[in-house]
Amino acid sequence: MSDSSATKRPANGFHKEDDQETKKARLAQIVQDQQLLASQSIPTPHTPKVIQTVRLPDALRKKILITGGAGFVGSHLTDRLMSEGHEVVVLDNFFTGRKANVEHWLHHPNFSLIRHDVIQPILLEVDQIYHLACPASPPHYQYNPVKTIKTSTMGTINMLGLAKRVKARILLASTSEIYGDPEVHPQPETYWGNVNTLGPRSCYDEGKRVAETMMYAYKNQNDVSIRIARIFNTFGPRMHPNDGRVVSNFIIQSLQNKNITIYGDGSQTRSFQYVDDLVNGLTKLMNGNYDSPVNLGNPDEYSIKDFATKIKEFTQSESEIKFLPKVADDPTQRKPDISTAKRELDWAPCVHVEDGLRKTIEYFRGEVEAAGEIVPTGPDAAKPKGGS
Repeated sequence: MSDSSATKRPANGFHKEDDQETKKARLAQIVQDQQLLASQSIPTPHTPKVIQTVRLPDALRKKILITGGAGFVGSHLTDRLMSEGHEVVVLDNFFTGRKANVEHWLHHPNFSLIRHDVIQPILLEVDQIYHLACPASPPHYQYNPVKTIKTSTMGTINMLGLAKRVKARILLASTSEIYGDPEVHPQPETYWGNVNTLGPRSCYDEGKRVAETMMYAYKNQNDVSIRIARIFNTFGPRMHPNDGRVVSNFIIQSLQNKNITIYGDGSQTRSFQYVDDLVNGLTKLMNGNYDSPVNLGNPDEYSIKDFATKIKEFTQSESEIKFLPKVADDPTQRKPDISTAKRELDWAPCVHVEDGLRKTIEYFRGEVEAAGEIVPTGPDAAKPKGGS
């Protein structure tokens, strides 16, 4: 037996010859380490910032389920709820979600991660459900349109059934896409939309419209407590590098000095909100008293061409802007009317788009450096690339 083997410490941390004082000191250190692990996140390459958690009394601590919780928005929502001291159960099938987005919580006693697809039922005991599960970028949700429809319909039915059984409140992450290519601008919640039911985006648009219908059916028939958030374009760290949306594509292309590709003439408009603002809106909606649909977005409107130019300037890129044929059913304009959110939730975006872009650019700079090269996803249907 080698010297190193002879002195190797047992799994329990104690040698037989350790005196009582040594054992007590080591036991105290173990307890101290566990208390530390239960009070914060662990820094990881993906999330280096330490997030502190508070200790809530049992009467105030909720057990909260987040479907799609390892995705872009879901992981930021996880951070918020964990920091507030709640127990969080993340449910994800990792089609677009990434384990790296939540690995900084894996050690924490208040956190659980379950690999599961929402189109299959699951039995859990929870107080609240944030139902975020569904691919949200056009290339990803068009990759398997039948599965996208199943996620919005069967997945929502399963979550509503769970909410009904355990008497939990459920929030549906709906989308501005239910307005289609709008003929009303900006879009209020009362607008019924202009959607092509047979187009390439309809699997997502119509799926979310049906999901909203099911939410209200369960509310009216079974007295389920519901909330509906219609989410407009959102950006920030942890966006999937290959999600094919304009923010991630423009930044990745600019950082690599590749052509910035715009589909169409660039005159189409979008409104972009930073992810922290969205999380604020979601938690206010969940814990408020308003149960009609609410737009959550930033009313600051940009043309796609102007937005590409801004990102090029911020990254000091040598990229050129190239215009390619327009994508089918791509909306010509998108801007939320957030008067309902202001009135009912006392919510409005606080992070300026330029400040959010700087943070997002730094995140993607790290992603590009780690990967060596990232090839952005085009407008066609595509399976998410990269590991979890």
